[in-house]
Amino acid sequence: MTDLRTPPVDGGDLFSERARQYALEKPLQRIHILEAGCGWGTGLDLGDRARVVTGVDMDVPELRAYTCERTDLDSWHLGDLRTVPLPPRSYDVVHASYLIERVAHAELVLDRFVAALKPGGLLLVRLRDRDTAYGFLDRTLPRRLRPARGRRSRRLGPGRAPRGAHARVEPAGAVPSAGPAPAEPMPAPGPATPATPPAPPAVYDRVASWRGLRSYCTMRGLMVVEEYTSRASLEGLGAGTGPADLLCRLVSLSTHGRLTAAHSDVMLVVRKPENRFARVI
Repeated sequence: MTDLRTPPVDGGDLFSERARQYALEKPLQRIHILEAGCGWGTGLDLGDRARVVTGVDMDVPELRAYTCERTDLDSWHLGDLRTVPLPPRSYDVVHASYLIERVAHAELVLDRFVAALKPGGLLLVRLRDRDTAYGFLDRTLPRRLRPARGRRSRRLGPGRAPRGAHARVEPAGAVPSAGPAPAEPMPAPGPATPATPPAPPAVYDRVASWRGLRSYCTMRGLMVVEEYTSRASLEGLGAGTGPADLLCRLVSLSTHGRLTAAHSDVMLVVRKPENRFARVI
């Protein structure tokens, strides 16, 4: 088992770098990306590489509003992640950033993402680790006392042309909207981008941890290529001198280090084997 390390590049760019490296392996192909958790967070920057980006997330008003404002999605589907359309072996990259810890039945959702990956494809997962002091406080404190994560601005990656319309798919049972989605005007030049809504409350299923994800990958025959820790969620609270950091240290001490205060987030780069006889979904 490898040791967790600090990412060699900024956490916001590591996954984009790995996706670009993957794209270099497929020079004549358009890269298909599944942006899992498109209602909160940022997309991948593939530069000028041709790609098709599909978003999926839960259907709640805040996530829907943010998804509608994103210009980097070619289409999106909101609803139950156990049933949203995910054609098998269709995506080169599945990017799941801060999604796994906030969905119920997370292992079933992961199964669907893996099934949607092409052989040799990448699963890029970033999550808040439930087996840390931060994760413990986030899942046990009353909602009003939980660490408050602020809004984040989303920047369109360099070389990514904005898109004016979204292919919308309504969740099951919803009344179809009349006509196609209206085209949106091109955004004005400059850094203006939609503000990310507050992070949805986390559920923290057992798989939503470093150990849980590693065990999942082992059982599914997936290869963990890289794994790193960070203090992104703690630092987002201004940790280091604030009460949140002190509280996490107290939790760690009271559990004799079982719930660590050294990190709050985990990043894994996972590859689905090319071998069709491998034990994968």
